Amino acid sequence: MGKRFSWPNDARIVVAMTCLMENWSGDKGPPFSVQTTGLKPGTHDRAAMTWGHYGSRNGVWRLLKILNENKVPSTFVSNAHSMEIAPAAVEHMLKTGHEIAAHSYTQDALMAYLSPDEEKAIIGKCIDVFKKLTGAPPKGWLSPVLAPTAETERLIAEAGFLWYGDYNNIDLPFVVNTKGGPLVAFPHTDFADHRVLRANPRDWFEVYKDTFDYLYANEPNSLLNVTVHCHFGGRPLMAAQVDRILKYLRGFPGVWFARHDELAQWVKDNNIAEWTNQERLGPQNAR
Repeated sequence: MGKRFSWPNDARIVVAMTCLMENWSGDKGPPFSVQTTGLKPGTHDRAAMTWGHYGSRNGVWRLLKILNENKVPSTFVSNAHSMEIAPAAVEHMLKTGHEIAAHSYTQDALMAYLSPDEEKAIIGKCIDVFKKLTGAPPKGWLSPVLAPTAETERLIAEAGFLWYGDYNNIDLPFVVNTKGGPLVAFPHTDFADHRVLRANPRDWFEVYKDTFDYLYANEPNSLLNVTVHCHFGGRPLMAAQVDRILKYLRGFPGVWFARHDELAQWVKDNNIAEWTNQERLGPQNAR
């Protein structure tokens, strides 16, 4: 059985707030937007480009205001290019106690399309940007659209990262021994704000509220990763729900609001092994 554990200070649940700050290369934008009418193939989509640039221009500042007013530390998972575009936001993130993690150089620089040498080069490029703008290398890595290769995990470990988030098959963080050395495996969410891109933003709030309520009542020592994008979650229609969910979560005792690096360091320091759901929730643990 994996090593059983309890969160520090008898916390019942960990809430990890993830804010993605993304930018695309050149005059490109995301291949999706709130608009429902697509342009002819090959047409420059200026609306998509400007929609995608909203995050580092405006959205990040609204999210920072909401996070800081609610006293919730977060992890800004950032394309290195978005940091170059918004150095003042980077400075404010650090000044107000948030983590900044790596997310490739641009959002369209997908690891799945790269050779191992190309992956290594872009990881190194991101580290260089972090050193320049933050004074230190990043501690965490999440690949754009969670599309790594079979080599990404090894390369991230070899580069000295603390945590790595490209996992689709885990609920809790734990120490994983990779070919490149140990890493803390960090789970992500299945319901970022883009799930309600053309729907009711209140649905995003309801999903996280219901998930939190279930975990809080039924699964002590669980984790909830609340995720938004600066270019969508930072817009007033979504930011209102971000503020709403944070105020709701802060109304419960025993909630540990942890940055990814803070949680990952605790996991590493305590050498936490994987605790599978068979072990956590199986018949032997029935209430």
